[in-house]
Amino acid sequence: MVLLGSTGSIGVNALLVAKRFGIVVEVLVCGKNIRLLNEQIQEHHPKVVVVANKEDISKVNHSHVYSGEEAILHVIAAASSKLVVNALVGFLGLRPTLKAIECDKKVALANKESLVACGKFIDISKIQPIDSEHFGLWYLLQERPVSKMIITASGGAFRDWDIAKLQTATLADTQKHPNWSMGQKITIDSATMVNKIFELLEARWLFGEGEYDAIIETQSLIHAMIDFKDGSTTAHFANASMQLPIAYALNEKMDEAILSPVNLLQVGSLEFRKIEKERYPIWEIKEELLKNPTRGVVINAANEAAIEMFIAKQIGFMDISKNIINAFEKFSDADPLHVTDIFSIDKEVRKFVRQSV
Repeated sequence: MVLLGSTGSIGVNALLVAKRFGIVVEVLVCGKNIRLLNEQIQEHHPKVVVVANKEDISKVNHSHVYSGEEAILHVIAAASSKLVVNALVGFLGLRPTLKAIECDKKVALANKESLVACGKFIDISKIQPIDSEHFGLWYLLQERPVSKMIITASGGAFRDWDIAKLQTATLADTQKHPNWSMGQKITIDSATMVNKIFELLEARWLFGEGEYDAIIETQSLIHAMIDFKDGSTTAHFANASMQLPIAYALNEKMDEAILSPVNLLQVGSLEFRKIEKERYPIWEIKEELLKNPTRGVVINAANEAAIEMFIAKQIGFMDISKNIINAFEKFSDADPLHVTDIFSIDKEVRKFVRQSV
């Protein structure tokens, strides 16, 4: 396989699963964590390695090392592997997804931004989602009429905070996720609930038109539910681990235990909460976005630009959502007709958000 984002949590888990099933790792792509990359090279012996920055090439213990976005696209095209695991973070992951599909490769997709920004132009038949929520929906689907698809949210770092204090929340505060440790951006997205807006939009592209919603389940043991038209509901329970969806992406037959089952007697009880707009203002645009899914490119660009400004202490935490909503309203007529339009709209939106300070 080709693994994009090898040193992040998804990448690390993908390598554990690959080792378990004896899958050859042909290419490793990572950002700046060269120490961990060198450990991965020693264990998995990739043929080619790509890093983010040219100046890091000399630090990598490998004879075939390249850098930058163009190198990522080149190694995808040149690789003999038919599977690309895309665990890159942000809009950076879109071109590799498009290149892999162009090369008739299967994409095990953890890069949310690919579908959020460009779902209209992506061949879904080539995509195997490895987000636990979309995996859960896929797992539950059967040949019965569906009424609604529901995914769950943890609620993020501020689900129990006094709402009045949210504007003063710091970057360090956003990283205190109640259930697990993830990368910086996705943990911020979890705190704003942008992450769940993205996942609803991804579900819309993956499974087609229909009714989608999300609720908070505080223990992150239920990942997805489906309401069927007959009035019944099924839920996908699993202990929180990305190894299960990754395992299905890497090994379609999957006939062995990846996780231990959820012990409901030990769990005792579950708590569900409504996603409130007062705490998560981004929820105001959920319905309009799902009706106009091509505007996903706007919210993605606005979110990335706003997060940059939040990290730089130019705006407060609650201003992230305000900037996204402002951009969503400003670019209400955004309707990309070609994949190249995605990249031009992305630039326009980022410029608009950055000038708002």
